[in-house]
Amino acid sequence: MCGIVGIVSKSPVNQLLYDALTVLQHRGQDAAGIVTAEGRTFHMHKDKGLVRDVFRTRNMRALTGNIGIGHCRYPTAGSASSAAESQPFYVNSPFGVVLGHNGNLVNTAELQRELFQDDLRHVNTNSDSEVLLNVLAHELQIAARGVRLDPDAIFNAVAGVHRRAKGAYAIVAMIAGYGLLAFRDPLGIRPLIIGKNETPDGGVEFMVASESVAIDVTGFKVVRDVAPGEAILIDTSGNFFSRQCASGASLNPCIFEYVYLARPDSVIDGISVYETRSRMGASLGKKILRENPNIEIDVVIPIPDTSRPSAVEVAQVLGVKYREGFVKNRYIGRTFIMPGQDERKKSVRQKLNAMAIEFKGKNVLLVDDSIVRGTTSKEIVQMARDCGALKVYFASAAPPVRFPNVYGIDMPTRGELIASDRTTEQIAAAIGADAVFYQDLDALIADVQACNPSVNNFDASCFDGKYITGGVSPEYLADIEASRHDGETLIAGLESNASQQLDLGLSTVDG
Repeated sequence: MCGIVGIVSKSPVNQLLYDALTVLQHRGQDAAGIVTAEGRTFHMHKDKGLVRDVFRTRNMRALTGNIGIGHCRYPTAGSASSAAESQPFYVNSPFGVVLGHNGNLVNTAELQRELFQDDLRHVNTNSDSEVLLNVLAHELQIAARGVRLDPDAIFNAVAGVHRRAKGAYAIVAMIAGYGLLAFRDPLGIRPLIIGKNETPDGGVEFMVASESVAIDVTGFKVVRDVAPGEAILIDTSGNFFSRQCASGASLNPCIFEYVYLARPDSVIDGISVYETRSRMGASLGKKILRENPNIEIDVVIPIPDTSRPSAVEVAQVLGVKYREGFVKNRYIGRTFIMPGQDERKKSVRQKLNAMAIEFKGKNVLLVDDSIVRGTTSKEIVQMARDCGALKVYFASAAPPVRFPNVYGIDMPTRGELIASDRTTEQIAAAIGADAVFYQDLDALIADVQACNPSVNNFDASCFDGKYITGGVSPEYLADIEASRHDGETLIAGLESNASQQLDLGLSTVDG
């Protein structure tokens, strides 16, 4: 997953982009980048790391101009973590185009072959975002036919991208001398929303972003979500154009956005993330009561932070106390590589500290947003037992995660998912809990849909294995798994080499 933002302003845009990226930081902590436009000149700065660490005062001063785009990145399934794959990406032909992307394509390899053999374009990285950029650039070249671009030509180019690209994508791009372009895949899997600000002199400024929270905190007002398959164009004069560029478009937002990815104060496709999480907790509490009417629970404790709204409702339905039993350390540096079990355990205990007073002598129900690998859940259950809990139950506000997500979430391969081949009882045994309770998928969908009944379908592929774009074969999933293992082998080799250098008294420098 990634966070994207694009702004057309009446004043310098660098601070607005920075502020928007900081509140989208939860969507990507691997790398960040900003590109601004001043006339036909682009100014770019990007690097690995958090937004606050990537951008210094000198970098911000160099990002001049009233139009710009920003990106914060997590590597998606099978991709690398490197400065070279930080976004936005840039090509100088035709016109000069920069692009930032949230999502993941499932036909990247096919498009790479087409770009090289038919379009005569070169791609420098393995990123599907760079592939999308080159497909867009090629379609712009065809649509322009060697003359000046206009909105019709740009929208025709986006239609060409929709015909060729398969997968999930929300895009912000800039075309030198023309303006800001943004569009969403025809199935509307990844979110994209439009904001507007009216200036004191009667002018209008526009923003597009992954989540409404970025619009709220920068003083813009939410206008609406970008429709599936729709493209919007704001030219350098601030004129707004939009067009549906895909045939057969339909809205199928990723349901995991509401479970975990998005901030609780965001509204995506007319659905309040906070309200959905509260509803999920109420449904989960009712299921626990229905299936375990005689269960004795003294206290409900959330795993910070995403599960709090759900845990509050679970406690209310069960009629038991809600308590904060874990304190989260918000200032610990991010652990980028945790290859072994000991490192994973150490990381959990550095980030969470249990308060024994809330556990000792009690039957405790821990509530989390989801259970993926189960490694963290196991360590948290053990922390509760170490604090003297009599019984430890574990509840997931989401259904069992049984399948990889291929639409832009860096989720483990199926073999690494604890629920892929285990029963609920076996999962409880694996994480050391007395019992595990899962949300039902039908209930989850109903809870989210209740917040906006006009949304009829959701992408729930990590729960049900139904990949709505097609093109996700067993061979495709095997390739992702192989690339992940290759990446882990490479990282292990680099770590080993670094350790040998340190043992020899040599130093390593992160460039």
